[in-house]
Order: sequence, then structure tokens, then C-alpha cells
Amino acid sequence: MPIYEYSCDDCGTKFEKLVRRSAETSEVACPSCGEKHLTQQLSTFAAHSNGVAKTADAPVCPSGQCSNPGMCGMNFN
Repeated sequence: MPIYEYSCDDCGTKFEKLVRRSAETSEVACPSCGEKHLTQQLSTFAAHSNGVAKTADAPVCPSGQCSNPGMCGMNFN
């Protein structure tokens, strides 16, 4: 079931709505003012993985010379 993001054209409220079927998108109303003058917003996409990241193909840092990628390019005096 997709979660759609909307912006109300009347009051400006932004909200998300879980919609079971695409035909139900016309029935969605603003939770603040109750109007149905909505604009569907672009949603962000997130993906999750249960596997281990494959890093053997890439160097540890861009130059390939650092042993600690979190410290690459940092100067400590």
C-alpha cells in the first residue's frame, strides 16, 4: 500500500495518506480544512538492505592512500 504525500491548495497543509487502491486517491481530503483541492507531491525513496556492503572494488579513500576513510583529507596539528 503506497503512502501518498499531498499539499492542500486551500490552506497549504502538507500531509501523508496511506491509500489502499489508486481509485481511492480522489476521496482524500485535507485533515485541516476538509477540502479536496489537493496537489500530490513528489515523494522521496528509501531502500534498505540486509546484506553487507561490497567495498572491495573501491579504494579506501579517493586517493587510495588512507587507512582510515573517515579521516581522509583531515589535517591534525
